[in-house]
Amino acid sequence: MQADFTVELAPDDEMLELPWTDESGNLRYCDLKRHPDLLPKIEEAQREPALREFLCTMNSPGSILETAKCDVWAGTEMNPEEEIFGTNKFGSYVDLLFSDQQKRLEFPRHEDLGQRLSTLLKKAPEIPASAEFLIRRCYYHQAEEILTGFYITFYLFGYGEDETQAHQRWIIALKLVENAIRQVAR
Repeated sequence: MQADFTVELAPDDEMLELPWTDESGNLRYCDLKRHPDLLPKIEEAQREPALREFLCTMNSPGSILETAKCDVWAGTEMNPEEEIFGTNKFGSYVDLLFSDQQKRLEFPRHEDLGQRLSTLLKKAPEIPASAEFLIRRCYYHQAEEILTGFYITFYLFGYGEDETQAHQRWIIALKLVENAIRQVAR
């Protein structure tokens, strides 16, 4: 499995405001850590049982992390470096943040987590999959103040000769990442 982490903190890089709502007002942040009963509102988790399981694990009481956003998709559009893996890919992203309010503000904690996860995943069995952890800026709205901190966007891709094969490899890779997070979080 290919794994890497990157830092994206330039002014024009992606960032997150928490809580968030999309422009239409139809999609919004669901605090699954404190309200697991909101999981049925996450449409992607209803379509993808493996993602649902991952979200449950990340938002469980014993986890040091929780989630803010996610998505899944399938496609055939490949970057040149991905073409060696096949003609199809199945991908996802999950925005991860520390449950501890103070740790959300500490860049070294995020950097350490990204490094440790990518190092551990590089030792995983060789499968046509890639994981990337991007450290980004997050504006946490709390009461009457906004705290500037960080979060990690976790991208995962499984590759194959058809969508079914790419999807299966994504499921395997997602389980590998889930296990890596459990190990690193001890």
